[in-house]
Amino acid sequence: MFRCLCCSGPTITYTNVSKVNGNVNGRFLAARALPHYEAAMATRKRLSPEESRAGALEAARNLLIEAGPQAVTLKAVGSRVGRTHANLLHHFGSAAGLQHALGAYLAQNVCDRIAATIRAGRVGAASPRMIVDQAFDAFDGEGGGALVSWLLATGQEDALEPFAKAIHEMIENVHAEGEGADHAADRVALESTLTVVLLALGQSLIGHPLSSALKLPDHTARDIAEQFVVDSLEKAGRAAV
Repeated sequence: MFRCLCCSGPTITYTNVSKVNGNVNGRFLAARALPHYEAAMATRKRLSPEESRAGALEAARNLLIEAGPQAVTLKAVGSRVGRTHANLLHHFGSAAGLQHALGAYLAQNVCDRIAATIRAGRVGAASPRMIVDQAFDAFDGEGGGALVSWLLATGQEDALEPFAKAIHEMIENVHAEGEGADHAADRVALESTLTVVLLALGQSLIGHPLSSALKLPDHTARDIAEQFVVDSLEKAGRAAV
């Protein structure tokens, strides 16, 4: 019995095996569990490029949450999704390209969720605190803050552009939905967004030890952000009257 060395496939049964100078030579005749292996390979091959890329990004996101940005490598992601190094290079170009794509993926994901919550809030089905919690969770528990810090520390400032672009597009889109397509987001909405994002990022990086040192509850930054959003909504409401 020998395990295939080119992949993580099943144990292969060889016959007519001989050894020449210590090397195994033989003719493949049968593979135990080969039908299962072929089925798995067929499933992998059926993935579209978009599905393969999305699967890799979700695996990268999980690695980010579990072990931090330094763990997001092509090798680690490939092991998670059963893809080769060459396959991931095709999609992302390099480890840095993977991390850039992950940043864009995270930003778009959280912006979509926040936009949905804002829409729900307009019909009374969500609160400002829910919006704030989603932003803070994205940077803290979901690893966004650690990734931003890592990208900055490694000189990849350009990778932050997708973050900023996704946030800007999100606030412009939800504002246009509420006020009309001809109305760009006003200063109140933009300032509110900036404040919440900066508070969420700061909390993810230093908020926990700083709150402890100041003997303040760990949720203080979230409370401040929530109050700012409430005040901004009230200000916007008064301006519309």
